[in-house]
Amino acid sequence: MDRAAIDRALNRITHEILERNSDPGELALVGIRSRGVPLAERLRQKIATVERRKVPAGILDITLYRDDLTSIGPHAVLKETRIAFPIDGRRIVLVDDVLYTGRTIRAALDGLVDFGRPRSIQLAVLIDRGLRELPIHADYVGRTVTTRPDQMVAVHLLEIDGEDEVILEKRAQHGAAPPPKPRAAATRRPAGRGAARRTARQAR
Repeated sequence: MDRAAIDRALNRITHEILERNSDPGELALVGIRSRGVPLAERLRQKIATVERRKVPAGILDITLYRDDLTSIGPHAVLKETRIAFPIDGRRIVLVDDVLYTGRTIRAALDGLVDFGRPRSIQLAVLIDRGLRELPIHADYVGRTVTTRPDQMVAVHLLEIDGEDEVILEKRAQHGAAPPPKPRAAATRRPAGRGAARRTARQAR
């Protein structure tokens, strides 16, 4: 996807959100770090353009809610969570870039309910690549892509990466065995004394 395709996908998601939620005054967007944050802000601006009103937007860091936190240990990096509005009774739209196993969204749900009890929680993603491990689905999807486990969907956004694009890459395999070394050419062993004597007798 290039910049134009990403923008078209966000325009479609914007209209789908407004069609499903008739009262924008009940809406709030929460972007999941990292690339869910600029996507949520873009959706907020598009909603403001259509409805002539702004909906609140927040930022959610899911680090402390990950189910692999114990394996990350001291390498975990905490970033800012900023939800400066009450979520009780609101219709919250979680925003992320890629939906894959569903574990990121499970962590985001745990983190979000620590701030209150929303009326509903909906999910908007730019890319749904399938291969789910948890029973989680997106309400709004920019594009559905069929992928394999050895592939990676890389989302680049202008606000973070300096450009807008979505590309499908081959996932690097850690610990792969190195290619076999070429075998040395076989060398002939020099003839021994017995062979030399046999040759001499044949020459007589």
